[in-house]
Amino acid sequence: MPSKESPERLAALLDPATTVLLTVECQQGVVGHDSALPELAHAARSSGALGNVARLVDAAHEAGVQVVHAVAERRPDGRGASHNARLFRAAARLPVQQHTGSTAVRVAEPIDVADEDLVVRRLHGLSPLAGTEVDALLRNMGCRTLVVTGVSANVAVPNAVFDAVNLGYTAVVPSDAIAGVPVEYTSAMIRNTLALVATVVTADDTIACWKSGRRSAAAPL
Repeated sequence: MPSKESPERLAALLDPATTVLLTVECQQGVVGHDSALPELAHAARSSGALGNVARLVDAAHEAGVQVVHAVAERRPDGRGASHNARLFRAAARLPVQQHTGSTAVRVAEPIDVADEDLVVRRLHGLSPLAGTEVDALLRNMGCRTLVVTGVSANVAVPNAVFDAVNLGYTAVVPSDAIAGVPVEYTSAMIRNTLALVATVVTADDTIACWKSGRRSAAAPL
């Protein structure tokens, strides 16, 4: 499933100076133990995807790669929320709500949020990029490659990948750091859709590139 990229090209693509790691909806109310979507939370944890997101975040911190956490939330009064799809209406009836300021919208363990990370919250829509400040932040940070991780492979992750490509970024998707439901749908989405527009790698591939970059930077001239 991962793309057959040469180590040299992959290293250039994942250059820490021009790469941003994006975590999508890795929040307690989505992938945590008290999730509004227990099937998705179970898939993210049992598949190892959430653990791999955490590993990627740790590696990004060590390599100096900027991390952005995209969180979906809703005001308790619902102002500004989208209502134009079944998904939004169903989410509004769930017993766990992603309310602004609640524990549900905190980034879930075992993902570490460092002081230098950016947390971007949205009140509407399906994508962490469309209609949010993420694009402007990426451009201000000199991002050329966006590594997309998190949930779900059904909706938010493909939206993020498509938007990134449409905005001119190169999208990279670690195949073992995203999850959806049913579990087998994730591999089908990657193989039949995301692989057509993004570079598909593994978490280990990505981490190895960043570790190699650190060694090169530390080597004496």
